[in-house]
Amino acid sequence: MTENIVISLIEKIIPKERVLRDEPMSAHTSFRIGGPADAVVLVNNEDELRTVLGTVNDMESEYMIMGNGSNFLVSDEGYPGIMVKLSGDFNSIGLDEENDDRIIVGGAKHLSGTSAFATDNGLAGMEFASGIPGSIGGALFMNAGAYGGEMKDIVETVRLMKPDGSAVINCDNKKMRFAYRHSILQENAYIVLSTILKLTKDDPRAIAERVSEIQKKRNSKQPVNLPSAGSTFKRPISGYAAALIDEAGLKGYRVGDAQVSEKHAGFVVNLGKATAEDVLTLMRYIQKTVFEKSEIILEPEVRLINCKL
Repeated sequence: MTENIVISLIEKIIPKERVLRDEPMSAHTSFRIGGPADAVVLVNNEDELRTVLGTVNDMESEYMIMGNGSNFLVSDEGYPGIMVKLSGDFNSIGLDEENDDRIIVGGAKHLSGTSAFATDNGLAGMEFASGIPGSIGGALFMNAGAYGGEMKDIVETVRLMKPDGSAVINCDNKKMRFAYRHSILQENAYIVLSTILKLTKDDPRAIAERVSEIQKKRNSKQPVNLPSAGSTFKRPISGYAAALIDEAGLKGYRVGDAQVSEKHAGFVVNLGKATAEDVLTLMRYIQKTVFEKSEIILEPEVRLINCKL
């Protein structure tokens, strides 16, 4: 009942066509898995976000911020609250008028699109992100990286909103406390509005060649044709998750329609009708088997929403 009241209040702020009640999260995640959220609310600008955050906080309502949903595993029961999804102005991108080696990009913009923009404008440093399916906000939250590059290498400043919408602050690279798959955002729940990326001028053709090579590697080694949430487990202190899973004989192992990718053991993929419980059961089995073989505990990299291992 409380959620219905909150949603009705939000509908007075946001046009009803952008307030999606009982919306299946499978339609908003790269895994294509997840039951309904009470509502998915598409916010198009900072004023809308500030007002929605004020409303859900005043009503003490359950809510989460999401971008592209590329590293979410949402339970089959769904999410008992409001998913606030950044859209509209948060997809903006452009060159900094004062510094033409910098890009100003909104929190909802896809990494791959940002990488393409950098390439087109002769700016190097984002090649590693060319095939990562997440949003800028999610990439900063997780300090996303691949092929020798990470977000921490290119972020100059980040514009953030407090979780209650009460203030906007600028945070420099150092204050973001980037580490392996970690940033301060995992501790303070601040929301990425935009960021300035500091890149390096280079020949667009040379950048494009490097991007092409990375994409070829990614396409040859990763299951890009199947729904997944990217790397399922974090890299442990010693070794690599994919190698440990492969050495445990689990490549191709499946529970229902959830499968350890036959192409890359670091990915759990959805063969078509996988449930969240299928994925969780498979992840538990992977953890158990790898620990028995190597005494290494694998920690999930995928974010578990309303479910746990």
